[in-house]
Amino acid sequence: MSILFYVGIVLVAVLLTVIVLIGVLDVVRGTPIRDVLSDESHKNCPAIEDPSFADVMQLLTRTPMTRGHEVELYINGDQTYSRLWSDLRSAKSSITLQLYYCNKGRMADDLQEILLERARAGVQIHFLYDSFGTSLKKEYFETLRSAGVHCEKFRPFSWRSMQKVQHRAHIRVIVIDGTIGYTGGFGVDDKWYGDGRTKDQWRDSNVRFTGSAVRQLQATFIVCWAETTGHLLTGDVFFPDEGRDTGSDGALAGLLHASPTIGSTSAERFFALSIAAARTRLYLSNSYFVPDHSFRNLLCAAAKRGVDVRILTVSKASDVKSTWYAGRARYENLLAAGVRIYEYQPVMMHAKTIVVDGLWSSCGSMNADNRSISFNEESNLVVFDAPVAAEMERIFVEDLKYSLEIELATFKTRGFKDRLFERACHLIWRVL
Repeated sequence: MSILFYVGIVLVAVLLTVIVLIGVLDVVRGTPIRDVLSDESHKNCPAIEDPSFADVMQLLTRTPMTRGHEVELYINGDQTYSRLWSDLRSAKSSITLQLYYCNKGRMADDLQEILLERARAGVQIHFLYDSFGTSLKKEYFETLRSAGVHCEKFRPFSWRSMQKVQHRAHIRVIVIDGTIGYTGGFGVDDKWYGDGRTKDQWRDSNVRFTGSAVRQLQATFIVCWAETTGHLLTGDVFFPDEGRDTGSDGALAGLLHASPTIGSTSAERFFALSIAAARTRLYLSNSYFVPDHSFRNLLCAAAKRGVDVRILTVSKASDVKSTWYAGRARYENLLAAGVRIYEYQPVMMHAKTIVVDGLWSSCGSMNADNRSISFNEESNLVVFDAPVAAEMERIFVEDLKYSLEIELATFKTRGFKDRLFERACHLIWRVL
């Protein structure tokens, strides 16, 4: 064989190695922001109450915010689904749904029954479900399709789309008639029914809203629908005039659609600005709390400047133990700086909310981990409104009654096995 043959083999091997290396580096990438500065003198970020905060948040997260919103917070299935089912049954023109987690059971049957009835009544229905997060059988969707419901799978696995495998649609979108929106941590599974305090009944937080942010939520769905089908949906059925700005009354709010990119993400900028702007109190509820080094430093800096920083996360009741252990691997760093950490005891705590200084709040699908911040499509309603923030703070304080506060001195006495699991799981924290 000629020397050119061997040279060719070497070049192919080098090329394959480079491709694999690029793929590995992409899968474990993080985000770059280390701190938030207002100018070259390293002054603090504008406070939440400063008029410039909302302006900067809109610009840097690309999230337009307008007034005129009615926002209702619902916790757990007992509050959420009775209202959601009622809204769906009242749909006159359109329903769009994009959900990450769908599993068989009574809830799936309830949803199917509602969608079938509305489709037969002439309502246009589009249902986008994630190919990884959904385990419903194909017969479920075939039944819906037979009634006229448009059902599609988001980012199914194939050799031609391997570069998208780690990018999931963790998003939660339900829009009724283009005027009512829902997002949060909910999914389609019987574990979301219940009171969030009883075994096998998850604790979650969701939000129903009206106002122009519903149009943003609808656009979030349509962007993902276009990627899946090649069809970009427009027109009055999806964006009716009634969904436009509704005046100067009501809450100032917007819909943050966090989407992956190779650099800083809108999700990262949202968290960084929210933490850096805190002056008095910051309450974060998050099911998969595995913040990176810079995220932790921002929380520690807030606590050190006198902010009452409290984190509510999962306990051993977590559905993903590896994530729980990975988060606990860095508890000591946070506790030593004055951050207070609580673990919700009764059941799996799946809420994703943040409320800062009694004015700024958010509820949605975004976790405080690298997967949500770097890789996933996420949806959060962000709200600048004192009554909404007060209700979120009330819910947070109520949850603390069912939680165990982690004390630094006690935590340091945990056993070797726990420490081993924490260190092992933290080695792969970026991909959990």
